[in-house]
Amino acid sequence: MKIAVFTGNLAFSVRKGIAEIDKVIPGLQWLVIEHSPSRRPAQLLKNQWRNFKRNGWRWIPYQAGDILQRLAPSSKSTAPPKPRPGAEFGTAALRSRPNFTFLKVGDIHAESTLEAVRQFAPDLGLSLAAPILRAELFDLPRKGTLNLHKGRVPDYRGMPPAFWELWNGEDSVGCTVHWVAEKLDAGDVAGETVVRRAPFSTLRGLQLKLDETGVDLMREAVQQVVAEQRPARPQPAGGATYRKPTLSQVAELERKLRGLQPPSPPLTRRLAKAAITSGGFRAWQLGMSHMLAPRITVLLYHRVTDDVRDNLSVGIEQFDRQLALLSRHCQVLSIDEVLDSSTVKASGKPQVCITFDDGYLDNYTHAAQILLRHQLPAAFFVSTGLIGSDRRFPHDTKRGNDFIPLMDWDHLRRMHGYGFTIGSHTVNHIDCAAEPEEVVLRELADSRDALHERLGLRETILAYPYGKRSNMTPERLEMVKQAGYRGCLSAYGGANIGSVDRFNVLRRGIHWEFSDEAFLFAALGL
Repeated sequence: MKIAVFTGNLAFSVRKGIAEIDKVIPGLQWLVIEHSPSRRPAQLLKNQWRNFKRNGWRWIPYQAGDILQRLAPSSKSTAPPKPRPGAEFGTAALRSRPNFTFLKVGDIHAESTLEAVRQFAPDLGLSLAAPILRAELFDLPRKGTLNLHKGRVPDYRGMPPAFWELWNGEDSVGCTVHWVAEKLDAGDVAGETVVRRAPFSTLRGLQLKLDETGVDLMREAVQQVVAEQRPARPQPAGGATYRKPTLSQVAELERKLRGLQPPSPPLTRRLAKAAITSGGFRAWQLGMSHMLAPRITVLLYHRVTDDVRDNLSVGIEQFDRQLALLSRHCQVLSIDEVLDSSTVKASGKPQVCITFDDGYLDNYTHAAQILLRHQLPAAFFVSTGLIGSDRRFPHDTKRGNDFIPLMDWDHLRRMHGYGFTIGSHTVNHIDCAAEPEEVVLRELADSRDALHERLGLRETILAYPYGKRSNMTPERLEMVKQAGYRGCLSAYGGANIGSVDRFNVLRRGIHWEFSDEAFLFAALGL
């Protein structure tokens, strides 16, 4: 079967959506057409003037920031010696697939483009982040063209994803796959779902969730078409079509959403903290790093969610921002690279490692997907006896939390397949120092064996629950070594300075109260 993709932005979610379809349906041939028009100076000036009239003074700093971001040098270092999780969704990886042909065009409706599509003779078209398509193009695929619309139809046609639903106070946002028709987002529906709005949802956080939802929804629709089905439900009459909001409307929505977040500390305290943390990081960049012993900071997360704001969680948008900061400013190591660093080597950038404890479902649905987007390694330490169960962690019971969904073994299997490290957090999240010797021995062995049997792990790393100094004794640590664990991680703070003790890897906890400046300061390991 031949599939033609029409796009105006070969972004991560588009690439991942294509790759996931190619993974589950064998024998596909692809033609990916990217619309990339060149604009003459006169047209650019006209566009700038039109945007200035529409957005007012806000357009000037907005455009200046966009230009500075485009001119900033790339922070990506040379390719790592080992492929990072998410590399399979990179542009280079996709272009290297033998069943893909890529065509970048200045006009997606030009006769030369149409002729290329006719020559390819696609069975199905996919519109992914594409400009508005004309019938002369979307009618060329034999079975028609499917469009991924990150909105609920017919009520929220147009753009951008999630914005107008939040503007109107909806409690959920929609995601739809529909057949492309003459009118915008008005074709028959091939698949649809909704994404719940969490108590602390942000616009960017919901857009990240919609990206993943859209990948799944389009894959399911294409599978049905390949199976010689044509899912199609006519849209109800009516609805509304929205356009891109003004910068004033964007600022107003941001103010409204900030008001739903937990209260911030007083302004003076925030300014003082920002000055200290950003000043500290700047001093490190300007040479203070040469005065300090080399170090590795291992970051500890538990949850990535907008359902709560507590000391075990960070927000979805916040986590995405933090990974962008790490990609730009730090050298991110895998936990295996950390354990291999008996002597910490000097680095021009702060050396950081990302880890998660417990095994909550949002580690898969949110954290892992954002890590793939940034192509960053991470390790997930899970209590194997709770995986796939409806049990609660002891700390959740103590806090009076309702049941929080946990990952199952299929989630862990996929994450391991992506290249993430999966490790042990015992079977039942026990306090290794407080439990009897025979219980600790059994927990260490059973967790190790479950990871070996379920995931095929040859070597296992332990992050002991609760993580304080008092939760691990020298005698219990000897049991960890005798059980064959490769390393052991704590959670009482600190950085690994000069060298790494494989059986006492220090970690620093991260939660929602970290500003971006404070987060970067924490990455320094000071």
